[in-house]
Amino acid sequence: MEIIKTNIDDVLILKPRVFGDERGYFFESFSMQRFEQEVCKTTFVQDNESKSKYGVLRGLHYQLPPYTQAKLVRVVKGRVLDVAVDIRKDSPDFGKHVAVELSEDNKYQLFIPRGFAHGFAVLSEEAIFQYKCDAYYAPQYEGAIMYNDPDLNIDWKLPLQDIILSEKDRNHPWLRDAKLL
Repeated sequence: MEIIKTNIDDVLILKPRVFGDERGYFFESFSMQRFEQEVCKTTFVQDNESKSKYGVLRGLHYQLPPYTQAKLVRVVKGRVLDVAVDIRKDSPDFGKHVAVELSEDNKYQLFIPRGFAHGFAVLSEEAIFQYKCDAYYAPQYEGAIMYNDPDLNIDWKLPLQDIILSEKDRNHPWLRDAKLL
């Protein structure tokens, strides 16, 4: 596994070693021992998976204390633009974001530490997205930021008319008005 740093400390791209031949491929998608040696010590307690069609944008979501979550995300099928926004008020990177294309071809994973809002946009016809969380989902502690907040200036790599949002994701506050960590 190769660790690729991003423009925000502790948000990391994990590039696995993929072994391929005429039969297909093999790679280790997760090893607690290697993760703790090369990224950080954590215990993932919940795995989630979603299937979405082209244009679906999910996010920007986060959990408030005491249920903040770190995530390790990846794409099994398709291609997404994955985005992590620093929402730690005392951080020098507050309001900045990391955007990484994750796909079934590059097999990259993105580690998003606690203190970040997270979202993704589906760039392929369909995507299957998986992620590990280090804390259980607690709906009463859910927070969110509007995906098109002008202060964030995120290029989701989708034409505006192609973006598909849930009713819930259409009504989030701007970062400046959101309940934060």
